[in-house]
Formats: sequence, structure tokens, C-alpha cells
Amino acid sequence: MTLLSPGHVGRFAPSPTGPLHAGSLLAALGSWMYARRHGGRWLLRMEDLDPPREPLGAAENQLATLARLGLHADGPVLWQSRRHAAYAEALARLQAEGLAFPCACSRADLAATAGIHRGCVVPPPQDPRTGSVRLRVDDRPIAFDDEVHGRIVQRLASSVGDVVLRRADGLWAYQLACVVDDAFQGVTHIVRGADLLDSTPRQIALQRALGLPTPHYLHLPLRRDARGRKLSKSEGAAAIDGQNPLELLRAAWLALGQDPAHWPGAATPEAALAAAVPAFDPSRIPPDPVGGAIDPARHCDAQHSSELADKG
Repeated sequence: MTLLSPGHVGRFAPSPTGPLHAGSLLAALGSWMYARRHGGRWLLRMEDLDPPREPLGAAENQLATLARLGLHADGPVLWQSRRHAAYAEALARLQAEGLAFPCACSRADLAATAGIHRGCVVPPPQDPRTGSVRLRVDDRPIAFDDEVHGRIVQRLASSVGDVVLRRADGLWAYQLACVVDDAFQGVTHIVRGADLLDSTPRQIALQRALGLPTPHYLHLPLRRDARGRKLSKSEGAAAIDGQNPLELLRAAWLALGQDPAHWPGAATPEAALAAAVPAFDPSRIPPDPVGGAIDPARHCDAQHSSELADKG
């Protein structure tokens, strides 16, 4: 039995824009295994901040799928749709300290700089409650050490520009909500897909601006289709409903580069997961994307290795 350590907290944070798919399964399993291997807690957060893109019942469907896979959280689900006051408080603090500013620039306005905001090119909105709000960045390098990808260095001003915190349509931007809630939940170790590797320096900049701790990061390889495209709900990736949990989990285990000999034969997903924890080795996780869908039938001979991730 793995004892839980109060000092290690991981999480899985999907967006309920459709069913879970192969990439999100790998992100869920990878983050769960990493937390459990280190004796840590694993939390769930539902990033339900974009109602126009969220089909009715999608969040509940995702949670039911995770339950069928035996991936149970160590506490209640945190729903971002109930956290507006926390994001507003963080934004007000940044604005009061001169670190965030209102902006009326549209994508079309920023076309000349490839969408990178290095200063407003149109007058700011007269009503500060309208338009977007951005975090002011500079070009000092932000560096962090990713457990899979090594040293990452990015200069925000030249590469991404001032970061949107509240969108022009009034919805909260992912970067702000993610940073505020990781700190609120006490997350110490973030294991997620490499599609978010580029977002990490922005989040570190925001953590520093708010005086919040920076977690440890491990970005899992992305899962790609036969054409090399990232598997995602928007690209029509096949849904995973968890109806064959043991096969799906074993396939995902192999896709994370783990030793097939150490995936246990067990009667339930909970038993299989618990038995596999001691053998989970993060150093075996591949850094590069691998193609193909998670198909349990293709992995039955333990000869195939795939890969990962969705936002989380």
C-alpha cells in the first residue's frame, strides 16, 4: 500500500468540451501514476470556463469515464465555473500593482506582429469592464527544468507578447485560472501534455507576479494521428468511454514508455493501478510524439509504445 504524502500534490484538469480521448487518458494516467509513485495526492479540476464550447453533460461524462478507469481523486472536484471571484480578485491585484492593463487590440490589429502583443496599437477601451486585460511582460528570460524535456528558456516579450488574462468576451483566460487554481489546490507537481510546454513560462511569469509558488513540471509526449496531428476533441479524436478499462489502461501504460512486463494482471482497474504504481518509472517516459490511436487490440502483444496528452 502506498502511503499518501501531504507534501506532494498532483492534478488532472480537463476541459469539458467533449468526451475524454486517447490524449486525455494518457494525461490522466501519467499524472495519477506520478503522484502515486511519489506517495502524493491526486486532484481533479474541471476547467469549465468556456460555456459556448461545452456540450451539456460533457463534464459529468468525463468524470464517469475516469471512475470506470479506476482513477479516483483524493478530494472533491474543483469546478472553475464556481471560482469567478477568485480570478477577479487576482486580476484586480495585478491591475492595482500596474502589472496588468486593459486592451482593445483585436487579432486583426496584431496581424502585423503575427498576433504578438508588444504594446497596444489601438486606444484602450473607455470602459475598463470591456475589452481584454493583459499581463505586462518583459524580455527577461524565464527558465525552468522539465523532467522529460530538460531546460526550457523563453523570452515572453519577443516570443508571445503580453498575456491575455481576461478575454474580450468577458471569459477568463486559461493562464490566469490555471495559475490561481493550482495555487489554491496546493499543487506541487504538474504532469500534463507537451502542448502546454509553451504555456509554462507564461504561467511562471504570472506566478511570480502574484507571489505564488512555482510547481515542478513534467510534460508528457503528445499523441498524434497518422497525419502527425495532435489528437484532440476538436480534430474528432475517438472518444474513450472506459467500457474496457483494463485494456485501455494497459495500452496507456505502454504508451507512457513503461515496461510491459510490469503491468499486472488484475480483476479490476483499481487493483491493476495500485499494483503497477511501484513499477512506474518517469525516466522511461519518451519526449517525442508517437503516432496512432490507443487501441487495446494493437497492444495485446506488448510490442507497441505510443504517447500522449490533452490539456490538464
